[in-house]
Amino acid sequence: MAIPDFQTIMLPQLKLLGDGKEHLVRELTQKLAEEFDLSSEELSELQPSGQGVFYNRAGWARTYLSIAGLIKLSRRGCYRITNLGKDVLGKKPKAINKKYLEQFPAYLKHQEEKKTKVQDSEDLTPEKTGLTPDEIIIKAHREISDALAQQLLTNIKGCSPAFFEKLVIELLVRMGYGGSRDDAARAVGKSGDGGIDGIIDEDRLGLDSIYIQAKRWDDVVVGRPEIQKFVGALVGRQANKGIFITTSTFSETAKKFVNGIEKKVVLIDGGKLAEYMIKYDVGVSLTTSYQIKKIDSDYFTDE
Repeated sequence: MAIPDFQTIMLPQLKLLGDGKEHLVRELTQKLAEEFDLSSEELSELQPSGQGVFYNRAGWARTYLSIAGLIKLSRRGCYRITNLGKDVLGKKPKAINKKYLEQFPAYLKHQEEKKTKVQDSEDLTPEKTGLTPDEIIIKAHREISDALAQQLLTNIKGCSPAFFEKLVIELLVRMGYGGSRDDAARAVGKSGDGGIDGIIDEDRLGLDSIYIQAKRWDDVVVGRPEIQKFVGALVGRQANKGIFITTSTFSETAKKFVNGIEKKVVLIDGGKLAEYMIKYDVGVSLTTSYQIKKIDSDYFTDE
């Protein structure tokens, strides 16, 4: 049979996870391939990026199921069904697609956030949008980046707090702080408690230090009390600069608080964290790139 689209893969993949056990991505993909009776030739079919077409579509199916809250990343490379996912299977749906997922608040919230960035890919045609091909490519790229950001946060939340702290240091080094990775990594976990998870140099010469608080939280809005505690830790160390990074979000009162204090405190929420990771190539890799070329007018000019 032909390779199924990613929406067709959603329900079979959820059913495979329906036993409540933890499943490796490799195991899930292999069982799905057997269920769809795909030939070795079909499994070998590649995208221009070099990734297998079926593996890519199975991955997108997991992404959408995760966004809706039907499955979750239990640890690196492993997925498990949620209670919500079990409820869905109990209703015995004939199919699961993007339209079906619109009944779930988490999915609707994600879609509303995405609407401000990009239109759905099926609408990205010159006839429907009135956009130029260049503009369509830009919008499609934004949609892919948005889905990648969601996948990054899902993976981070499935990792240990210690791994998250190391990830934060790696990101800050890529952004130009802290000198070498080894120098920066030695600061993690050596600053004691008191609301500080790590220290990193602001520049390669170590002229000033930045204190770090890294919280791998899920669906917890970081409020003003947590930020005040962090600022108090900075005062106790006579420090002037700090970064509070979380996988969740900050309340408006927390944001207003840091804008009104003398200390320089930067707040980085989950969305901004994923954006920086993509920009500075932390936890992501390039699969393919496309060059947009135009006519060289000078070449066709007679002299």
